[in-house]
Amino acid sequence: MATESGIEAIYERGFNFRCNGQYAEARTELSRVLQQAPRHVNARHQLALIQGFEGDFDGSIASLHGLFLENPANLEIRYDLAMTQMMLGMYEEACAHFKAILEVNPGHEKAKNQATYC
Repeated sequence: MATESGIEAIYERGFNFRCNGQYAEARTELSRVLQQAPRHVNARHQLALIQGFEGDFDGSIASLHGLFLENPANLEIRYDLAMTQMMLGMYEEACAHFKAILEVNPGHEKAKNQATYC
């Protein structure tokens, strides 16, 4: 079993692959993280984003919504859920999330920028 720092190194590789659009490689590394730490929120978050980037929008929304319900204080998950909803035309749901984010963190610049469309 990998140490916590070893798991985080694997996560970082997966995250960097995701950022570079190398989704297959990212999925492999992030799945390795989940084999060691099945509840790793950040790895699950990144895999949910990859679902959407690869066209599984329903799966991405479902995954992000589930993560949000498990981690309601995680504003980045909530923001990504809102952004995915906004891209899919779910404006009311997205705007409700942007406004809720701003209630918790009025300085959240990305949510503030998106809330202007609500």
